[in-house]
Amino acid sequence: MDVLYLIVLNVIVPVFLLIGAGVLLHRVFHFEMNTLSKLNAFFLLPAVSFTNIYESKFDASLLLRVVGFLLLQSFMLILFSKATAKLAKFDKSLSSTFSNSVVLSNSGNFGLPVSQLVFQNNPLGLSVQVVVSIYQNLLTNTYGLMNAVSAQSQGQKLLKELLRNPMIYAFILGLLMHSLAVPIPAFIWSPLQNVANAFLAIALVTLGAQSAFIPFKRLSPALVFSLLGRLIISPAIALSFIWLLKLEGTTAQALLIASSFPTSRNSAAFALEYGNHPEYAAQAVLLSTILSSVTVAGVVYAAKLLF
Repeated sequence: MDVLYLIVLNVIVPVFLLIGAGVLLHRVFHFEMNTLSKLNAFFLLPAVSFTNIYESKFDASLLLRVVGFLLLQSFMLILFSKATAKLAKFDKSLSSTFSNSVVLSNSGNFGLPVSQLVFQNNPLGLSVQVVVSIYQNLLTNTYGLMNAVSAQSQGQKLLKELLRNPMIYAFILGLLMHSLAVPIPAFIWSPLQNVANAFLAIALVTLGAQSAFIPFKRLSPALVFSLLGRLIISPAIALSFIWLLKLEGTTAQALLIASSFPTSRNSAAFALEYGNHPEYAAQAVLLSTILSSVTVAGVVYAAKLLF
């Protein structure tokens, strides 16, 4: 229990203090959310992606195993969400948002800061989370987008979203320079590290600001199923595949922890943009983030014990 207490105190409490600061600041000053979103997506996240991949000791075989694990996990979560939606007789619009709330996780401005705290001085653990974050970004702009938009426009929107995603280019560049052992001059590396270090605080304050005015009225069956799927079923599936693929050590820890992160804010953005039960989607993001203070702490504790 001492270990669990330390995890809550040193990982979960700092995360939610910054989220709380974001809620308070946004309610007082009314931030321009589009500016904060662009700052995270086009400046801070690419810097984190590049610096951690460049510094990591990631080999090609491990990368393939991580991607294989993520593909299997996503496939099972998609099956679970579609089967649940069908059994619960959700309409097409609600089914779309429900599936996105289960399959898409907040591995960017929640997952990466948590991993930075859990895997301090361990580039491999954070590098695994960077890969998870990039994969989730791709999954969001492929499955998530296609799940939300009509068939007539999905091809054009999909290509546009993929080509404008800077994290992909930062990841490829970091992987290439790491593989070729290309040195980076100090006058470039120093500001890159400063930007990457700024990510944790800005990302969590942004997440808090996004949650500041989300409405909540009642706990619907769809909301309960979303929370169970994202916070309970997802880690259970992940643990099964970790054992199946015989993953160990830091890699197993990082993947299990990554599977427990709350619902992606993008699922709410898609629901709002395309009119697929946006209020329910926003509630799923808010409640899963709040409840993850308990569930993520439990999963971090389990990961430390098991691996």
